[in-house]
Amino acid sequence: EVPDGVATLVRDAVLDGMGAIFLHSAHHSKPFKALMGTSCNLTWRESNDSEILWVIDPAHPITRGIDRFFRLECEETYGEPFVIPNPDRVLLIGNYSGGEVFRSGVLYDRGNGKIFYFQPGHESYPTFYNESVQRIIKNAVRFVAPTYRATITCPHVRTVDDENYVI
Repeated sequence: EVPDGVATLVRDAVLDGMGAIFLHSAHHSKPFKALMGTSCNLTWRESNDSEILWVIDPAHPITRGIDRFFRLECEETYGEPFVIPNPDRVLLIGNYSGGEVFRSGVLYDRGNGKIFYFQPGHESYPTFYNESVQRIIKNAVRFVAPTYRATITCPHVRTVDDENYVI
């Protein structure tokens, strides 16, 4: 239900250098689809499967402090094919007790911005209380944060050394 104009603003902000993290079903959000250029469809089912998330890139800052794998006792099952462009990096792969596998943590550079998509997070399960999930999200926030911000000035906002301010 996000207006198209807002999705465009988010896409443009990422291209200009804003970082973005998309969690779980945000794969179908308008901003994510606009940044990926694909349908972002996947297979899924809600069946209380457990998921093991395997760390594929343990040296990456987002996976810092995470063991080789961790388990979520109940999670909505996502599966391949996941219709996204090939990620710049795959950090985590999930496999489910029902047999599915999924690229659960992927990174993209888009323009000047960084994007991290992280699959866990169905609202019916306590996923966000898991320490590994929390650490990954905290690490991702630091990683996708812009490394450069332009100083933007406005003639209508007074600064300390602005002698030409006019109301």
